Amino acid sequence: MAVEKIPSPRELEYLIQARYGLIYIVSSEEERVESAILQIGSRRERKVLAWSITQGFESLDGGSSYGDIKDPLRALDFVVNFEDDVICVLRDYHPFLKDPSIVRRLRDLNRQFRESDYNQHIIMLSPTYAAPLEIEKEIAVVDYDLPGRDELEDIVWKVAQSVPDGVELSVRADPELRESVVESALGLTAEEAASVFAKSLVKTRDFDINTILSEKKGIIRKSGILEFYQTDDRFSDVGGLEILKSWLRKRKAAFGRDAREFGLPAPKGILLIGVPGCGKSLTAKAIGAMWHMPLLRLDVGKVFGSLVGKSEENMRKAIKTAEAVAPSILWLDELEKGFSGSSSSGSTDGGTTARVFGTFITWLQEKQSSVFVIATANSVQSLPPELLRKGRFDEIFFVDLPSPKERGDIFKIHIVKKNRDPSKFDTEALVAASQQFSGSEIEQAVVSALYDCYEDDKAELTTEKLVKSVEEIIPLAYTMKEGIDGMREWSKSRARRASVTDSEGKEEGSGRKLEI
Repeated sequence: MAVEKIPSPRELEYLIQARYGLIYIVSSEEERVESAILQIGSRRERKVLAWSITQGFESLDGGSSYGDIKDPLRALDFVVNFEDDVICVLRDYHPFLKDPSIVRRLRDLNRQFRESDYNQHIIMLSPTYAAPLEIEKEIAVVDYDLPGRDELEDIVWKVAQSVPDGVELSVRADPELRESVVESALGLTAEEAASVFAKSLVKTRDFDINTILSEKKGIIRKSGILEFYQTDDRFSDVGGLEILKSWLRKRKAAFGRDAREFGLPAPKGILLIGVPGCGKSLTAKAIGAMWHMPLLRLDVGKVFGSLVGKSEENMRKAIKTAEAVAPSILWLDELEKGFSGSSSSGSTDGGTTARVFGTFITWLQEKQSSVFVIATANSVQSLPPELLRKGRFDEIFFVDLPSPKERGDIFKIHIVKKNRDPSKFDTEALVAASQQFSGSEIEQAVVSALYDCYEDDKAELTTEKLVKSVEEIIPLAYTMKEGIDGMREWSKSRARRASVTDSEGKEEGSGRKLEI
């Protein structure tokens, strides 16, 4: 049974009602969080103060300020001796938590708060979580959510109101565009959203989605873990894989509100396993373009940090960002390279890989958000068995070498990309010459033939030159025959084929072997 997620402001108010003395809020949005705390303080009849090492104590509700108290230890003493109900926000207090005397004082305060006649609370507000082990059991941690749709829509209206009434703005009259603008800004902080909306107005005199997405791309990239992947690849650039394409088309509309009302769950994701160079990564890029969703690439290597606990925090941060921009696509390329050592990580890296992997697969199993995960892998044997369990992904597809028809389609795609007319080439001869070639090998054959033509006084590209180029390439199907046969055997009962039956007497994605 799914547990309903409590919005961060409401969760914070519950903690204050329950007299939690020490609360740690992880957020970079000081102004937005303090505004919510001020509202809670007003409802609960508590004074609200904010402390920083540069300004001391300042009142957020119009009361007295105490700018002379800038020492972090004196600040704690001031709160516990404050003779009234109070919520005190400690801004960027995390560097001082390395001081043993401050940690010990916080533990003392927690006991004193419980025995006090006043309702007193300390809220440590920081963009990063850095609570030491000694006080972990005594603080409540709140990961403050980024603005949701309703909050972003309010920001859209607020920015729109700053424009004179005589200037036409599409968002004022077009609710569908307004919803698209809001969706394009999901994942931004309130301040970032307001800034990029203002930039869009200055640049295009309207709310321009491309401008917002362009800015968002740079902001998400700052995390260093997720990459906002903008691609021009289309499904027409992917040759073959008709079964996989059909499956994806059916699920394109399953992220909308109508699908939820109809009773459809949001699709979880797919795992693409198969021969290297056969279109797995290209398919991931094409899905982002076809579904008009942000494609976020997770580099598993960047998740692992040198500090204890940093790797797990990075994975949680990546997941949180992907959920914040939902509906979105999270792409993990060559998954086996990132998680292949999870089973033995206890003896090699202190269990870090296993913990990061556990965080990921638990989220994959339990997630309720509209984040569609596309994972690709070239080696079945290197994948942790837990990842292949039913419920992690909606479907596991096996991507085999292209069939004759698919090879013909792939040749045509790459010939067109090189500004040539595919009708001038003998496709049947190219297909016959390229038996057991992967899609990437076909692409390289076309590129190699063009190099030959350029060297030969920019001669015209012909079928003969392409066939000659093909004959010079030794396909992976020869050099990795045993590995490919093993993957096909594995896929017989464990994966669904991505392609239709081919005419060489083999089902694409089945376990039947090619004659090599």
